[in-house]
Amino acid sequence: MTAWNKTIAVGLTGASGIHYGLTVLRGIVAADLRVYLLVSQAAQVVLKMEADLDVPSRPADAERFFTEYFDAAPGQIRVFGRQQWTAPVASGTNPPDAMAICPCTTGTLASIAAGLSQDLMDRAADVALKEGRKLILVVREMPFTTVHLENMLRLARAGAVIMPANPGFYFKPERVEQVYDFVAARVLDHLGVPHRLAARWGD
Repeated sequence: MTAWNKTIAVGLTGASGIHYGLTVLRGIVAADLRVYLLVSQAAQVVLKMEADLDVPSRPADAERFFTEYFDAAPGQIRVFGRQQWTAPVASGTNPPDAMAICPCTTGTLASIAAGLSQDLMDRAADVALKEGRKLILVVREMPFTTVHLENMLRLARAGAVIMPANPGFYFKPERVEQVYDFVAARVLDHLGVPHRLAARWGD
C-alpha cells in the first residue's frame, strides 16, 4: 500500500466552472499526491452540464469513476459521502495537509463563514481553518453582493485564501483549456503542488 506524503482535500460544488476543479484534481494526481474528494449534489449536475461526466452518486462508485478518469493509482483518490461523518476530514485528529473548494458557490461560502458544518464539505473546511491548514475557496459568481463580500472578508480574517476564478489574459490564450490551466495553476501554487500548467512571469 502506497504511503502518500501529502493529502489534499478537494471540494466540487455546483458553481459554474467545474473544469477549474477538474484541472486542479488532475494536477494533484499528476504530482503523485493523495486526494480526498467531496462532491456536492449540485456539482454532479454541473459535471454533466459542463463536462459531460455522469458521476455516480454512491461514494464507492464515484471513487472508481474518478480513479479511472484521472488514471490515478489505486487508493490515490478517496471519495466521501456528504454525510459521512466518519471520514478523516471530519476531525482535527486527521486533517488533510490542505483543502481547496473549486469552484465554490456563494452558498457554500456562506455556510463555511457561519460555521454551520451542515455537510461533510462544510465540516472539512471548518476543520482546515481550526487546525491552521491552508483553505482555498475558488469563488465563482458575478457580481458579488455585500453579503458575499462580507462572507469573504470574514473567512479571509479566519485564515482562508479567497481566490475568485479570475483568469489573466496577458499570455494570449488560444484555447479555453489554457484559461482553466491559468486558474488551476494559481490554486496548485497555493496548495504547494508542483506543476507545469502555466509559464512563470519573467521566465
